[in-house]
Amino acid sequence: MKICLVSPYDFAREGGVNQHVMALAEEFRSLGHVVKIMAPSSADEEEHPQTDPDIFRVGNVVPIKANGSVARITLALNLSGQIKTILREEQFDVVHLHEPLMPALPLTVLVYSKALNIGTFHAFSQSHIGYYYGRPILRYFVSKLDGRITVSRPAYEFINQYFEGNYEIIPNPIDLARFQKKVEPLPQFADGKLNILFVGRFGERRKGLKYLMRAYNYVRQQVPNTRLIVVGQGDNKGYLRYLRHNNISDVIFAGYVPDDELVRYYKSAHVFCAPSTGGESFGIVLVEAMASGLPVVASDIPGYASVIEHGKQGLLVEPRNEEMLAMALIRVLADANLRQKMAAEGGEKAALYSWRTVSQRVLDYYGRSENRRRARLRLKQMRRNRRSARTYGLGWLLGRRYGGRTRVGSQLESKAAPGTRFSIKRFKK
Repeated sequence: MKICLVSPYDFAREGGVNQHVMALAEEFRSLGHVVKIMAPSSADEEEHPQTDPDIFRVGNVVPIKANGSVARITLALNLSGQIKTILREEQFDVVHLHEPLMPALPLTVLVYSKALNIGTFHAFSQSHIGYYYGRPILRYFVSKLDGRITVSRPAYEFINQYFEGNYEIIPNPIDLARFQKKVEPLPQFADGKLNILFVGRFGERRKGLKYLMRAYNYVRQQVPNTRLIVVGQGDNKGYLRYLRHNNISDVIFAGYVPDDELVRYYKSAHVFCAPSTGGESFGIVLVEAMASGLPVVASDIPGYASVIEHGKQGLLVEPRNEEMLAMALIRVLADANLRQKMAAEGGEKAALYSWRTVSQRVLDYYGRSENRRRARLRLKQMRRNRRSARTYGLGWLLGRRYGGRTRVGSQLESKAAPGTRFSIKRFKK
């Protein structure tokens, strides 16, 4: 099968959707499918020329603030020529668009694609002004989708309030083997202290790091032998001022960490904390932590509650409440047996999110969607035939079957019933 995966986001930058697309492509290829990726890119063609024949760079990139983050997408209006050429030359069996209603690449692909069109909706928010006011126009693009996927129940409820329909919930997967493999903890953190780990772009307010900082001030008073490790990119100047002002030590800003080294950070921690305030459709970092054998303390928001069961794999607390967050962390840090029990529960649940399991579910959904598509086309043809029969009569349909010979006195008319002959004469006039 020949598959095109479409991402609306800058493929020169890392991000959840792009990582999902790349991993899905790799898994499909391992199963024998031909996979190409189409996405905008901010990479300079002179400095970074296109060398991968399986990636099509389509459109320049502009940053747009959205959902408490920055979406780097293309708004170019001159994409149609390049897209039509790619679709015509490649002749894909499946075009799988991630965030299919994002401008401008996915929308343009939907206009010209004649393949099986599948859309995956990743985002979650309380509301979306673009969907609300753009529904009359966007319904046309939604109608071009032969199948719709959401990555979680919250993502489904969000998109379904604007575009009702049948959606398949298929979660975001992880490379399970990478997080479950035996690796040594980082030696600088193996000094007997209990490590709390945060992973995320803390420069975005919705990640809630400031509430974890305040909670940690309470935690260290009750459990002094602790350390907070922050992994991710962002401006930490304000946080460093807060730490100095409150005389808080043992907070490490690790910055950006490569994927291979990230596993060692998970293995060095005793509890994982995700204090996001909202805007999360799915907690991929929570699944990574569970696969690494960590209990989780997280905000009780829809995207996280769809992954963590309170009291089993971890604890869920009220968002933006540093006191409750601190109490949950203290409870987990103070009880080694509880940590061990939650880690075991988390490891079992993380197995449901392996790439092999999720990719096979996606492929199965392609097959079911293609069957439904063919059934719709057959039904459409049957309805067209019935309308033709009512309009022109049975004789006209027989004439089409026998090559359109409808002249009076033909062999067809001599064999036709009287009623049929009348219909042919009426059509001839």
